[in-house]
Amino acid sequence: MIVQTCINGARSADFHPQLPLDPEAMARDGAACVAAGAAELHVHARGLDGRESLVPTAMNPTMLALRRACPGTLIGVSTGARIENDDEGTLAAIAGWSELPDYASVNLSEEAAPEIMQTLRQRGIGIEAGLASVADAERLVHLDHGSQVLRILIEISEQELDVALEVGDGVAAVLDRAGLRRAILLHGSDATVWPFVRRAAERNWSTRVGLEDGRQLPDGTTASGNAALTAAAVAIFRAGR
Repeated sequence: MIVQTCINGARSADFHPQLPLDPEAMARDGAACVAAGAAELHVHARGLDGRESLVPTAMNPTMLALRRACPGTLIGVSTGARIENDDEGTLAAIAGWSELPDYASVNLSEEAAPEIMQTLRQRGIGIEAGLASVADAERLVHLDHGSQVLRILIEISEQELDVALEVGDGVAAVLDRAGLRRAILLHGSDATVWPFVRRAAERNWSTRVGLEDGRQLPDGTTASGNAALTAAAVAIFRAGR
């Protein structure tokens, strides 16, 4: 049961003045989040043009900077199809990394998910199986990859809370029926961030917060940055113990 901080995602620079977009900024921000209670970091490397990138020239310096700033902290990345917009390019990029993340999230809604998972396993990188729908959960079960993943990432994008909670419960029900007993990390986005943090705390699941998912604190004010979001989530988890 941990708090993971997702420090940037696909957000653009105008989303928040403290959004970290280069390796040095990510390293400083990551260290501040760890100091605030983050057990893990989830990052999206950027190329020189500021766009998300999985290519080694973006990933390697980002991972190296984070390793130096946050020794001993688990660091994860995304393999989302939109990043390279080319499945073969994504696979080639992963194969070319020399500074490896500890784990990578794989969206089960994406066609190339099985191939990406296999490539990650071959490189010794843990897998967060990203499930955004009941269909994603059923696909994971049918692929028989559940027992081989580090964690199940239930990530719900619906903004109407009742709908989002229903989808999340539906995903969990599929996993339960299949007897898939893996660690679960639950998170929402924007309007559902904090309700899902509380839901995770109630169920003894892990959660994540950060500027990738939203910029508001539980009281609705804009956070000063990722460390403030992290501290707020950690406080909710500690209060529930």
